[in-house]
Amino acid sequence: MRNELPENAKRVFKGVIFEVWQWEQKMYDDSIATFERLKRPDTAQVIATVGDKIILQAQSQPDQPVPFPSLPGGCCDEGEEPLSAAKRELLEETGYVSRDWMLWKELNPVSKIVWTVYIFVARGCSYDRAPQLDAGERIDLKLVSFNEFIMLSEDPSFYEKELVGTLWRARLDPKFRQELYKLLFPG
Repeated sequence: MRNELPENAKRVFKGVIFEVWQWEQKMYDDSIATFERLKRPDTAQVIATVGDKIILQAQSQPDQPVPFPSLPGGCCDEGEEPLSAAKRELLEETGYVSRDWMLWKELNPVSKIVWTVYIFVARGCSYDRAPQLDAGERIDLKLVSFNEFIMLSEDPSFYEKELVGTLWRARLDPKFRQELYKLLFPG
């Protein structure tokens, strides 16, 4: 369930990524308190497969110079549909494209932030062109096996924290592991 803002909420701060919204809320004892919630652009992440491998990034950014493992993805631009953002980010960050896309998960990971993370599966990716990275990105690509992918559940620097539980489940539950494998590699 998405954490929407109430109609009486007012934006009190707008930063580059985050906005702060506040509103008056009646409490159970009839007193009034100020509530607040953050809002940020939605995110599109991609589990992209090439043959029987998954594209993994070793990414560093100016505020995190030590490389961290991540999936291709990023913020949805204003007015951009999540699938369009996923396709754009995959091409920009990796140079790969796919004709086989599926929305796998739609998550609202933090209750006090109006923010949805869309996780797409892009199967059968093929290389199209050189990546076109943002000025604040350094990305090295690596193709990893399914087993290496689910082991990211143990890596505290794995960027997609919202996937860690799913990866752990795939490691511990043989039936779920097989379902996830077939989702990524249906052939």
